[in-house]
Amino acid sequence: MDQAVAPNPVQELLRRRNSSRQQGLYACCSANEYVIRAAIRRAKEWDTVVLVEATANQVNQDGGYTGMTPADFRALVNRLAGEGGMPAERVLCGGDHLGPLTWNNLPEPEAMAKARILVRDYVLAGFAKIHIDTSMRLGDDDPRRCLPVETIARRGAELCAAAEEAFRTCQATCPDAPAPVYVIGSEVPIPGGAMEQEDAVAVTRPEDCRATLEAFRRAFLERGLEDAWERVVALVVQPGVEFADESVIEYNRSAARNLTACLQEWPGLVFEGHSTDYQPRERLREMVEDGIAILKVGPALTFALREGLFALERIEAELLQRRPFPASGFRATLEWAMRQDDRHWKKYYQGQEADQCYARAFSFSDRARYYLPHPRVAAAAETLLRNLDREGIPLALLSQYLPMQYQRVRSGRLPLRAEHLLIDHVGDWIDDYLYATITTQGDLHVSNAAV
Repeated sequence: MDQAVAPNPVQELLRRRNSSRQQGLYACCSANEYVIRAAIRRAKEWDTVVLVEATANQVNQDGGYTGMTPADFRALVNRLAGEGGMPAERVLCGGDHLGPLTWNNLPEPEAMAKARILVRDYVLAGFAKIHIDTSMRLGDDDPRRCLPVETIARRGAELCAAAEEAFRTCQATCPDAPAPVYVIGSEVPIPGGAMEQEDAVAVTRPEDCRATLEAFRRAFLERGLEDAWERVVALVVQPGVEFADESVIEYNRSAARNLTACLQEWPGLVFEGHSTDYQPRERLREMVEDGIAILKVGPALTFALREGLFALERIEAELLQRRPFPASGFRATLEWAMRQDDRHWKKYYQGQEADQCYARAFSFSDRARYYLPHPRVAAAAETLLRNLDREGIPLALLSQYLPMQYQRVRSGRLPLRAEHLLIDHVGDWIDDYLYATITTQGDLHVSNAAV
C-alpha cells in the first residue's frame, strides 16, 4: 500500500522488547463479560494496555456461538472499557484462529469464501491483531495426507489479501487508522486443551518454523503483500505446553532451547504461545524471556470465573442455613444446561457418568464456558450476586471461600460486593500473565501517539 499508515500499538509494544527479552504481551481470549471486565480492571491497576481476543468459533459473520459479529464484539469491549474507566485507545482487540476452521466441512472455494468475509469483518471492526490460521484440512482435501505447508501458506496469503483490502476501506474514512499486524501458524493439538491425558507434547522443530516462514513469505510476495509481510509480528509455535482435564504440562525451557534459539534468525519476530493456561507464573516468565512473547490464555480465565461463582454459591448456601430466601441454584442450572445440550463437552469428557459429572464442573478444559451465556445460567449467576448483596456477605465466610478477596476487603482495597469479589478473583489469575509480560509498570504504557 502506498499511503503511510499509523503504527500499530501491538507492533510498537513488541518492538520495545529490551535486550534481555523480558517484555511481552498477553491476550485475554474470552467473550465473557466478567472476564473482560477483570482484564480491563487489572490493566488499569497495572497501568498497561489490554488485548482481548475472539476466536472464529466465538465471533463471526454468522454470530458464532456467542451470537456476536466482530462489530458486536468490538462494541462490547468498548462499552466495558468505558464502564471501567479505561481509555478506548488502550483496549486492543485481536482475532484468533481466523480462517476456514468453522466451515472446514465445505470444499475449498466455499470455505475460503466464508473465511475471506470473516477476516474482512474483523478488520473493518477495528481489530488490531489478526491471527491467520489455514492449517486445517477442508472438505475436498485428501484426508490421508498432511496438508502441505505450501497450501497452508497460499490460503493464508489469500486471507491476508482480504484483510488488506478491508484495511484500505478503513483508511478511506479514517486515514489515521493503524494497519493490522499479523500472526501466522498454528499449534498442535487443536486449540482449547488436549482431549486426552498426556505426559509430554512435542515442541515445534526449528526446521518447521523455517519452512512455514519461507512458504508464507513467498506466498505473500507472490500476491504483492510486501507491506503486509513487514507487519507479520509472530509465528504460532508449540513450545511444549498443554493442559487436559486434570493435568498440565509445564514449560521446559531446556526442551524448547533449539526452538527458541532459532528466533535469532528473524530479528523483530516473536513466537506466540497458545494453551498457556494454568502455567505457573515462573514458567510464563521464562517463556517470555525465551522469545515466546505473546501468551494466549482463555479457558483458565473462565475456569477462574466458574471457581469464583461456585465459591460465592457456597457462601449463599451457608446463609440459607440461617434465614430462608430463594436460592440461585447456579451450579444445578449449569449442570442442567450442559446435560440438555452435550455438543460442547461430550467428546471431551470420558469415563462413567460420575466422571463426566465431575469434569463438567471442574475440568481444566472448562467446557462449562460454552454454557455460561445460556439465558437460564446467566440469570442464575445474576440472582446469586443479587442474593449475596441483599443478604450481606459475612467476613468469616468470605475468608473461608475467597481468602484473597477477604484480605483486600479488610485492607479497604476491594468493596464487599459480590460482583467486585468475582471479578477480582478472575484478576488474580490475570496477575500471573502481567507478572510474566511486564518488566516495570511504565514499560507497557502506550502513548496516545502510537495508537
